[in-house]
Amino acid sequence: MRRMRIIALVLSVVAFVVMGCLPGSQPPTTTPPTDPFAQQRERMVTVQLEGRDITDREVLRAMRTVPRHQFVPEDQLGRAYADGIAYIGEGQTISQPYIVAFMTQVVEVRPGDRVLEIGTGSGYQAAVLAELTDEVYTVEIIEILARRAAKRLRELDYSQIHTKMGDGYYGWEEYAPYDAIIVTCAPDHIPHPLVAQLKVGGRLVIPVGPPGAYQSLWLLEKQADGEIQRRNLGGVRFVPLTGVH
Repeated sequence: MRRMRIIALVLSVVAFVVMGCLPGSQPPTTTPPTDPFAQQRERMVTVQLEGRDITDREVLRAMRTVPRHQFVPEDQLGRAYADGIAYIGEGQTISQPYIVAFMTQVVEVRPGDRVLEIGTGSGYQAAVLAELTDEVYTVEIIEILARRAAKRLRELDYSQIHTKMGDGYYGWEEYAPYDAIIVTCAPDHIPHPLVAQLKVGGRLVIPVGPPGAYQSLWLLEKQADGEIQRRNLGGVRFVPLTGVH
């Protein structure tokens, strides 16, 4: 009796395997590939952002979502989630994760807002903004970076990001006014065109100071009477805003 049970079990296993090979049969399920950088990204958020003063849940969600490693060259992958900058070529950098999150938090982007970024760089900051609203405009003066970023953002399906190659000092007047403007490169003064393109109640965050030195990060908010309220958020260091001004 025991032998017959064993034979029956073997036959059922063989039948299962054969059926699995027949046309029209369902293939065995496979586990979807995992993101090899997921743990690094989560640690970046918990240690570098939540461990400091980033408290906006939507900003934290955006930082958890955007694959930062997709925005750095291959030789910088080891620095993609490090607590510092990474180099993206042409003398430019991708900002420290904390600075990206901090600047995003202070301009208080909400769904439906129209946002302008000056200094596309790799496209990472624009991608973070696009996780918060569906209308993002970004300007980059260096042609090769502008082309790379536009291609990368298309490949990652960020169709709500509109890119332009041009001098960011003058903003993007065609789509003004903006609810928020983020500038990721430092002029030596606040560009008047950017202030003019800010909506009443809108917020502009910008590093200001001489090239090659530390700058001050300023938060500006346009009041109902057109006056600009300014607040110094502390010292930072950004690449300079280039162009003819």
